[in-house]
Amino acid sequence: MSRTGHGWRLAATELGTVASTWQLPDGTSFPQHRHGVHQLSFAGTSAIALGVAERTWVLPRGRGLWVPAGVSHSVEPIGAAEMITLWFEPERCPVGWDRPTVVDADDLLLALVDRLLDESLTTAERTRSERVLFDVLRPVPVDRLDLALPSDDRARRVAEAVLVDPGDARTLAAWGRTVGASERTLMRAFRAGTGVGFQEWRTRARMAAALRLLLTDTPVSAIAPTVGYATTSAFSAAFRRTMGAPPSAFRAA
Repeated sequence: MSRTGHGWRLAATELGTVASTWQLPDGTSFPQHRHGVHQLSFAGTSAIALGVAERTWVLPRGRGLWVPAGVSHSVEPIGAAEMITLWFEPERCPVGWDRPTVVDADDLLLALVDRLLDESLTTAERTRSERVLFDVLRPVPVDRLDLALPSDDRARRVAEAVLVDPGDARTLAAWGRTVGASERTLMRAFRAGTGVGFQEWRTRARMAAALRLLLTDTPVSAIAPTVGYATTSAFSAAFRRTMGAPPSAFRAA
């Protein structure tokens, strides 16, 4: 295992996979760059933003983004974050998605990634885990939790603050006083940059935060105020509208 920059990198497996972790302090950023290999990145803690062309994907824990080889992208943490990245040699990789693709980083996939990061494994053990990882790697629809960031600097500051504290209940007018823009300007910037208005965007950010908490033993009654809802029933209703099922059903699944 060798250290590279902010992270630790393990040698490639038989199928050409390289695993690494990166500790990204708040304010760290990697400007637009490209690799000759496919990249799959996750947030180990907090969230990370990956910019591809004119689009920025926000990845909370539980979501990953596949960036094909040769595609230019940037990386920025939301607050201090850990980023877990896998690189795949295109010639040996059985997955060939040719565009940025969101994947569901469920417990099984994350366990396999953790295993690939285990330096004590033999090459054969890591290669077997790698083959299973390719079996469970699946794209997911992102329409309900699409968290693109607005390109306008002021609206982006609001969006990043909401991601750090989804329970912040300030209105868009109040946010405007904080970042120096009118409510109407911010409203237009959110819709132009993300395709949805501020309220819808904030609801998606809150649901993304709630999904992470629902994977723990945190009571739903405690999750509700953490993600900005005054009552459990209000949170449950919003979750059902957004996700199509109540929080209890997601946790049971």
